[in-house]
Amino acid sequence: MKLTGLGGRLYRGETSINIVRARKKWYAVSALFIALSVFALGSQGLRLGIEFEGGSAFVVTTSTGSIEQAREAVSSTGYRDNVIIQTLGEEKIRIQTGVLDTGESNAIQDALAAAFGVSVESIDTQNVGPSWGEEISKKAFQGLIAFLICIMIYLALTFEPKMAVAAVVALIHDVLITVGLYAFIGFEVTPATVIGFLTILGYSLYDTVVVFDKIRENTKGITSTGKSTYSDATNLAVNQTLVRSMNTSLIALLPVSAILFVGAGLLGAGTLKDLALALFIGLIAGTYSSVFIAPPVLASLREREPAMKALSARVAARGGSTTSPLLSNRKGKKKRNK
Repeated sequence: MKLTGLGGRLYRGETSINIVRARKKWYAVSALFIALSVFALGSQGLRLGIEFEGGSAFVVTTSTGSIEQAREAVSSTGYRDNVIIQTLGEEKIRIQTGVLDTGESNAIQDALAAAFGVSVESIDTQNVGPSWGEEISKKAFQGLIAFLICIMIYLALTFEPKMAVAAVVALIHDVLITVGLYAFIGFEVTPATVIGFLTILGYSLYDTVVVFDKIRENTKGITSTGKSTYSDATNLAVNQTLVRSMNTSLIALLPVSAILFVGAGLLGAGTLKDLALALFIGLIAGTYSSVFIAPPVLASLREREPAMKALSARVAARGGSTTSPLLSNRKGKKKRNK
């Protein structure tokens, strides 16, 4: 009830959180995370899966085997470079290597079969060539660029070009932070991760469009009325959609958290982990950017226009509100009544 009451007061303008005017604080927070992301990318880089770099993967089903056994088995073949070994759940061990020729792949399969007491046929083997991995990487990058171009065109036609610019700034913000955290944590980037990236960009854009639609409604004819500045009207729109954004994000995070912590953490589903982590990080970053990044960037771009500068000067000369136009209207009515 308290949250509902707060949402009502924010929507009516009775309470106002000064988000747009405090844009420098939000920019500083984002700059810190982006700097950490760039540092992680530069120092550690992304750990690309074999689908992107090429390589071989062997999955052995065993209830008694260990990672150390797998490592010793692979080492016995003379291959020791770029070996990554991890458990999948309680009964599977995954061994990933660089690109192998047929002889090396067969030798490792034989060594693993002997070490774990299983047949060679029961070992799930995946071999991806470097040219295939390069092609997948290229297509993933092309998909991201095409997505951003389509979004800019759609927003420019549906809303206005500066809204498109602000939305793309927020999307790039989300991608940088999500990719940086992936590099920092060291999780493997797979095609499922790319799907997760595109999914969170779509979600972030949805949230941003909801806020922008309210901004467009609040700023329609704003220069003729002269009751508030563009930043004030934008701030009111953000406040009016704030609780909705938070509730939507919370509801979306609950199933994603279940996939990440239960499906991947407890059940050991590796593919779910790759997808769920991208969704979990991206949902949080996307909600933040749609409230604290995109609207302030839009307000900054619009306030540079001569018409908006003149409006700000008129509002300041009249001693207008710097927080909420609805509050300003109510105060004016109270004064007239007195």
